[in-house]
Amino acid sequence: MVAVPRPQRAAMAALWALAERLTKLLHDAREPLIGQIKLAWWRDMAAMIASDPAALPKGEPLLAELGATWAGQRGLDTLVDAAEAVLLADDAAAQQNAAVAFGDALFALSGGQGKSGARWGLVWAAGVQQDAANARDYFAAAHRLPPPARRSFNRNRALLMLDRWAAAIARNDGERRWRSEGLLLLRIGLIGR
Repeated sequence: MVAVPRPQRAAMAALWALAERLTKLLHDAREPLIGQIKLAWWRDMAAMIASDPAALPKGEPLLAELGATWAGQRGLDTLVDAAEAVLLADDAAAQQNAAVAFGDALFALSGGQGKSGARWGLVWAAGVQQDAANARDYFAAAHRLPPPARRSFNRNRALLMLDRWAAAIARNDGERRWRSEGLLLLRIGLIGR
């Protein structure tokens, strides 16, 4: 969040909290139908945030944050749609495509453009896999992706940092190397490359 301009921090925090909530929903969904019902509720809330934020139900802190920072803005439903595609994908290729769509939607809502969130989406999906072999497939797919053009981040250093961090995690097959990852993020945060 330090790399996000101060006026945008509340909106970005709410957006990424929504992504975290959707991730938990996917991780906890034992039955796809129950997951779909919960995602449909979030899709309805995203539509309400865009069209009538005053009508949002009270008592849900994340909804209150989203209503305060995303009122009148469209697009949150694309993130919910991508999460549903991950939930309903019936084979590995479809699930990887859905993970890419989730990353791209999240990065687009965060200020990026094009396919700037693909590597992050694949690394994200590796983290929600129950099977280690499946997770390795996601890391390998993320590692094979070429880096997005720098212009696709719209000078958003936070997104550049996340993309390069995802690349480092994928390169190491998910093995975390906290010291080198921290240095990478510091370098990109300070000098932008």
